Amino acid sequence: MSTTSTTSTALPKAPDTRTSSEADQRPRRRLGPGWFLVSPSVALLLLWMLVPLSMTLYFSVIRYNLLYPGENDFVGLENFHYFLTDAGFMPGMTNTLILVGSVLLISVVLGVLISALLEAADFAGRGIVRVLLISPFFIMPTVSALVWKNLIYHPVSGILAAVWKFFGAQPVDWLAQHPLASIVIIVSWQWLPFAILILMTAMQSLDQEQKEAARLDGAGPIAIFWHLTLPHLARPIAVVVMIETIFLLSVFAEIFTTTSGGPGYASTNLAYLIYTQALLQFDVGMASAGGLIAVVIANIAAIILVRMLGKNLTEKY
Repeated sequence: MSTTSTTSTALPKAPDTRTSSEADQRPRRRLGPGWFLVSPSVALLLLWMLVPLSMTLYFSVIRYNLLYPGENDFVGLENFHYFLTDAGFMPGMTNTLILVGSVLLISVVLGVLISALLEAADFAGRGIVRVLLISPFFIMPTVSALVWKNLIYHPVSGILAAVWKFFGAQPVDWLAQHPLASIVIIVSWQWLPFAILILMTAMQSLDQEQKEAARLDGAGPIAIFWHLTLPHLARPIAVVVMIETIFLLSVFAEIFTTTSGGPGYASTNLAYLIYTQALLQFDVGMASAGGLIAVVIANIAAIILVRMLGKNLTEKY
């Protein structure tokens, strides 16, 4: 009885002792030498971020136009008001949402289908096909835009014009008649390889024993894809959507090289609208206000994506 009572009284004290020791060690870990080694790089990154942001905030609240260098009066939120009421803001915002949504839809859907076909098919030269599918991602945006503009979209000497003439149809000037759709195709061609790379790598980690068991139970290719492959790709798809959204909000080179935002505002997004305010109209104050608005929109989109897709990144299958 005495032994039992002693043991029962001693057992509750063990967790308390461990907890207190861990609590004592936590401040020591935070103030260890690793923190001092990391602090210079953290300080440099903070300066790298805070200095441009502070200058943008400063320029956004003053009248700073390069055509009138002597007028630098404080105007408060006037630049934000002018940017939000500018004729190009709503078309730019709409085109940005259409561009991001269309490219995400195309890259995710085609990325999943192409990756599934490559994983299911077994043919000679499959490795070469994989390299060719991924290679457009490593081409600079300006170069790819020039290729599409001069070799594919050109209404006289382009490939599409030759195809139209072969069938007896009138060639289409894609960049003039369908500017936003042309930009969507160019950007999708650039980012589809990224989705294929991520999804194809994820498919190689799929348990093949489950697929064999499903085939033995009589499941067809569509059922295996829907019930095994697609759920396995939930997290890779979330990664593709989050990373592509961050970069697609700032698409600029493709628009600058091909359509210059036209005709009118037909292919102007927020990034190109800020460029026109800063370097074509020389209104740095208004462009700085637009840049801050774009940062706020990007953060809102990031928060929504993290809340919607964050579960797929933390769930365990």
